[in-house]
Amino acid sequence: MARPDINRSGEIEVFVRVVEAGSFSAAARALRMTPSAVSKLIARLEARLGARLISRSTRKLQLTPEGAAFFDSGVRI
Repeated sequence: MARPDINRSGEIEVFVRVVEAGSFSAAARALRMTPSAVSKLIARLEARLGARLISRSTRKLQLTPEGAAFFDSGVRI
């Protein structure tokens, strides 16, 4: 069975930037992207992995346990 592309379109980099920046907007500015594009990349990554990585609210963003584990592995890559 072929292994799926793990980091399609820089999804891991975007995810790590979002976590480090603490918001989609700050990560978008750092990556020179729109917040909408960052949000869509994260949603696509979550759909591909079949797990919610970030719990979002209007005021804050919080990693889920799965997101924390993925972040730890993403930072090592």
